[in-house]
Amino acid sequence: MNPPERTYEINEVAKLTGLATARLRAWERRYAVVRPERQPNGYRAYTGEQVALLRAYARLISAGERIGDLAARPADEVIWRAEARELDGSPHGVILDAVRAFDRERLEMLIAQQLALRGLRAFAQEIVLPLAQAVGDLWALGKIPIAAEHLASEVVLHALKSGLRRARGEGRLIVCACLPGERHEWGVLSALAMIQDDGWRVHYLGADLPVREVIEAAWQLAPAVVALTASEPGIVERTLTELAELPGRLPPGAAAVIGGGGAEAHARLLESYGFRIGFAGFAPAPGSPTPRSA
Repeated sequence: MNPPERTYEINEVAKLTGLATARLRAWERRYAVVRPERQPNGYRAYTGEQVALLRAYARLISAGERIGDLAARPADEVIWRAEARELDGSPHGVILDAVRAFDRERLEMLIAQQLALRGLRAFAQEIVLPLAQAVGDLWALGKIPIAAEHLASEVVLHALKSGLRRARGEGRLIVCACLPGERHEWGVLSALAMIQDDGWRVHYLGADLPVREVIEAAWQLAPAVVALTASEPGIVERTLTELAELPGRLPPGAAAVIGGGGAEAHARLLESYGFRIGFAGFAPAPGSPTPRSA
């Protein structure tokens, strides 16, 4: 049995698209660009396909087009025009061509070139994160099959992990893992690339890792920070009992940090457990060595 399709509430959609919630509501009311379903609590529930379409509208609006004109056009045309404007002739466009063609050799070459050209931090910021959004949108819209998405993930994640191994920092140690059920690594590895560039030493344990194993690794490695991540609120919710105990079970002096979209939905509760939320959790404590600035 397939799991239910992931949906997004309006505040999440605003973050993913850069469109204010008031604008999203107005577009729905005036132009019916998308019609999200209503949950029993009255909240809007947007599908991944609707989010991808809204991102296409946002890109074209930022380029000077008018929503009234765009809303009258077929959705496929809007998607095509947004892709052409943003990706044509760019590194992302060439990379996506290789993904669509299942050309692994070319894809590996292009990714390696971008990593060598830009360095790990800029590669993560300028190539990986926009590419993740583009690949996710194309998959949600049925423009590429899941096999192509898997190919892109395998090649990009290999490059990120190799970059993290080659460019280790010399500062304090961070041990990081994805919570059980979390298999999406593009975001966390990109974040670790930036953190490592700031001088931290990064030890990434992997995706879909039991919390007890993270604690065991922390006692062996004695890090300054133990960082966990989850992209969806449901992943965090299923692990709340173990998360409540984790900060108190870490080695002395180790801070507990949790990030990702899944953590934001439970931020107050997680803070009450003793977690720091998001990138702010990596700030050094007073008197500690400070990682170099980017």
